[in-house]
Amino acid sequence: MEAFWVSTGVVALGEMGDKTQLLAVLLAARFKKPVPIIFGILLATLANHALAGAVGGWVAAALGADVLRWVIGLSFIAMAAWMLVPDEIDEVLAVKEVATWGVLGTTVVAFFLAEMGDKTQIATVALAARYSDLVWVVAGSTLGMMLANVPAVYLGDKVAERVPMAWVHGVSALIFVVLGVLTLFNVGRLF
Repeated sequence: MEAFWVSTGVVALGEMGDKTQLLAVLLAARFKKPVPIIFGILLATLANHALAGAVGGWVAAALGADVLRWVIGLSFIAMAAWMLVPDEIDEVLAVKEVATWGVLGTTVVAFFLAEMGDKTQIATVALAARYSDLVWVVAGSTLGMMLANVPAVYLGDKVAERVPMAWVHGVSALIFVVLGVLTLFNVGRLF
């Protein structure tokens, strides 16, 4: 269960102010159909994070325990620095052909593409390399995405005005640094 809870927390915090969260707000404002948007986010996240988890599992198998510990620890610290850089939504992600795909299809495609190489996808790779239970990592990272994006679909504009994203990014960065340092120093003999 540790893999599930850590994955949930890391991804939920990492998603705050992320481009995919901005995409959720954009889709909600444009289509005003929250249910298909939420299901689209869920489907895209499951597919994307399962792929990321498989890559993380492969990395764990390919590297020895000591090398893996250093790669993951340094990756978490790099994620901390990346958290301090605000994201912007690319115009490419604002898919215009809704008639062809519908709201659900548009959300799935846009979210899957937006999540490629994103902070939370990279975090999922690192978490899957760190924990041996792929199912719990993917379930936790998917729950984290949903915890961050469902409120964005329903309350996006209102919440963005009241929550200081710099503070959220700072707290998230601190958590990634702590995870990285704990991993590097092998606290609790995690590897």
